[in-house]
Amino acid sequence: MPGKNLSREEAQHRAAILSVDSYRVHLDLTSAVDPTAATFRSTTTIAFRSAEAGAASFADLLAPRVRTVTLNGRDLDPAEVFDGTRVQLADLAEQNLLVVEADCAYSRTGEGLHRFVDPVDGETYLYTHFEPADSRRVFTNFEQPDLKAPFTFTVTAPAAWDVYANGVHTAVTAEGTARIWEFAPTQPIATYLTAVVAGPYHVERDHYSRALPDGSTLEIPLAATCRKSLSKHFDADEIFTVTKQGLDFFHAEFDYPYPFGKYDQCFVPEYNIGAMENPGCVTFREEFVFRSKVTEAAYEGRANVILHEMAHMWFGDLVTMKWWDDLWLKESFADFMGSYALIGAGTKYKAAWITFANRRKAWAYRQDQFPTTHPITADIRDLEDAKLNFDGITYAKGASVLKQLVAYVGAEAFFEGARTYFKQHAFGNTVLGDLLGALEQTSGRDLSSWAAAWLQTSGVNALTPQLTVDAEGRITELAVLQDGATLRPHRIAIGFYERDSDGALVRTERVELDVDGARTVVPELAGKPRPALVLLNDDDLTYCKIRFDDHSLETLREGLGEIDEPLSRALAWSAAWNLTRDGLMPTRDYLALVDRFAGPESDIGVLQSLHQQAKGALDLYSAPEHRAAGARQLAGCALRELRAAEPGSDHQLAWARFLALTADQPEQLQLVEGLLAGTAKVDGLAVDQELRWALRLSLASAGRTTPEELRTELELDNTASGRQYLTQTLAALPTPGAKATAWAAVLDSDELPNALVEAQIAGFAQPGQRELTAGYADTYFEVIESVWAQRSIEIAMRIVGGFFPRFQTDPATLAAADAWLAEHPGAAPALRRLVLECRDDLDRALRAQAVDRG
Repeated sequence: MPGKNLSREEAQHRAAILSVDSYRVHLDLTSAVDPTAATFRSTTTIAFRSAEAGAASFADLLAPRVRTVTLNGRDLDPAEVFDGTRVQLADLAEQNLLVVEADCAYSRTGEGLHRFVDPVDGETYLYTHFEPADSRRVFTNFEQPDLKAPFTFTVTAPAAWDVYANGVHTAVTAEGTARIWEFAPTQPIATYLTAVVAGPYHVERDHYSRALPDGSTLEIPLAATCRKSLSKHFDADEIFTVTKQGLDFFHAEFDYPYPFGKYDQCFVPEYNIGAMENPGCVTFREEFVFRSKVTEAAYEGRANVILHEMAHMWFGDLVTMKWWDDLWLKESFADFMGSYALIGAGTKYKAAWITFANRRKAWAYRQDQFPTTHPITADIRDLEDAKLNFDGITYAKGASVLKQLVAYVGAEAFFEGARTYFKQHAFGNTVLGDLLGALEQTSGRDLSSWAAAWLQTSGVNALTPQLTVDAEGRITELAVLQDGATLRPHRIAIGFYERDSDGALVRTERVELDVDGARTVVPELAGKPRPALVLLNDDDLTYCKIRFDDHSLETLREGLGEIDEPLSRALAWSAAWNLTRDGLMPTRDYLALVDRFAGPESDIGVLQSLHQQAKGALDLYSAPEHRAAGARQLAGCALRELRAAEPGSDHQLAWARFLALTADQPEQLQLVEGLLAGTAKVDGLAVDQELRWALRLSLASAGRTTPEELRTELELDNTASGRQYLTQTLAALPTPGAKATAWAAVLDSDELPNALVEAQIAGFAQPGQRELTAGYADTYFEVIESVWAQRSIEIAMRIVGGFFPRFQTDPATLAAADAWLAEHPGAAPALRRLVLECRDDLDRALRAQAVDRG
């Protein structure tokens, strides 16, 4: 396969021939402080074996220049063996030694070795991000997960810098204006898990100790780093608290000592994802260092990510999938464990399963209804497929199914299976059957049919209660109907809810049972009085969309916010959102539910989800003739609840941000202006810098500010975050010039860093500016194929997904998307998948609008 891609078949062939004994990588990063320097020196020595004497293979490298290539003492001509992406290796011996010296490129896209200059103090920071296949941008290697090996890093860096890598540093020596950092060899790990972080990072340190069953003590040095200019905001003590709780929990449950020595957690700028599980050197997006007041949900989210990445030390790092088909073997487990451990480790965050039901599953349900949905165990043909499969199926659906599996086999059998799995496959690679075999061994269950139904098919089921009631109001029969392309076994609970003396909807009955097939009768509920509300999948045991009988749906319309159990209420909110997305509830009915019941919602994470979903419903699913009324309703709700919220509370902050998002009437916009100017106050509301930018964006998109006023705001916040916010707000101005500037900044040059690409796109796409951006739809379809060919996949994905004309919700835009797909059958499959998913979102919006119109 030509170019930067790598096919599964190529990887399988290479793994059948080669095995890798060790890597030694020396990076010279002293050029990083010179802004004109585009490259750094990378020297890699690989010791590897070939099963076939005389065989040919290749190593992977993306570099502007290769200086020397030496194979088994023979100097090879780089011009002959290096084509820009691969180093061809011919006439291999049984034992081989490859040495490649190259000039590799600093990155501004978050892929490979990313370089960032802090506008606050001019300091330069570096970090790597490699998953799924970008370590080849930094050193020569065999870029596939099943060719694991120990890595020994040596890094030469400016003398004022510190350097972090997977291994413990063993020596630091001065050399002129530089220092040379030497690191201990790692355990065998995959190439995508290696990491280097370098720069004048602020560091906090701590230590973890644990007595092991054999009488020894496990000692793990802990470190947490961030940029120096963020250090005043860095709450390392809270990070270390969650880290220690997680290490206690995973050691107890997994019965396998943490195998990677130290545990560094580095918060880095302009990071493309939430975090990455590099063993011994975990990297996080620095937005987790909170510069301003955030809600408890944000702290819970960060703690979840910390535990998610920690779970990867076992699921993914110790035991790694052979190829990206089985990506779920690590991501689904880590996603499940992030929530499970928040509760099990005794953290202070008790709403983890509420957040999971309301937020993570919403992502899964959306992804699973695309025409491009795939089984949890996916068919990953190549690296471009792999990049797109870090999605809601692999993460959230997989985690949901694992939650169902725990209910199916029992928690003890599940964790005992995990312990067996780690011990059998430590430092190796696995496929689905290896894990199922371990779980079958401990649970005594045959999981082949379960796996076939849940892991090897796609799509989401909907469960609906069907009630027959006699003249006295008693149930003569209650059945659960299941629909979907594949009918699956579900372990569910059914809850009955009635109003108590205070008017709250409280659970009066709970039955747990197995549902299978199209219709399952529940005999134990016959003879019961018909309740006000029947809630299927109560306690959220399985992965499904839930529907309601007519009587229950009417109860929800009148009293959704009065369900007293927070998880059950979150499930009802989730069901209402799915009904809206599926065109079974008019958007205006959903907005009415938010208007009536979001104010009393006690769970801050659920409330913030409701804000996001309500705004999405208004922008995409409201019929045009109802959109103005819906906007007034949401903005009025935001203003009312902001004034009613407890001063200084998380809820008050959430409503202030929602007001900034929805304000469109003079009274609301005047309050926004007054909060910025200090002439208006809301008791207890601190208008800090993050909130100021949210208010600025509100005024910018409404056309009630100027570029000069926005640049004045930057004077108060001349930081990396401030520059991103300025970029977004300037692009949000409702003028042709602002849109043209944002479009050109992204498409006419590849010099813009990843964070500013994202900011330009976010500002450009404003739902209230449909007429202003309508003319870009045709241009979009003309340029996306060249964008895909010319940009790195990370940036190309952002451009193709971000600039899709999703707010042009009309049949003409849908027809344009269909025409592009019909006319470009040979386009890259990953590009076609992105366009097809955007097209499906647009089609869903049109269907929802039709329902709302009626």
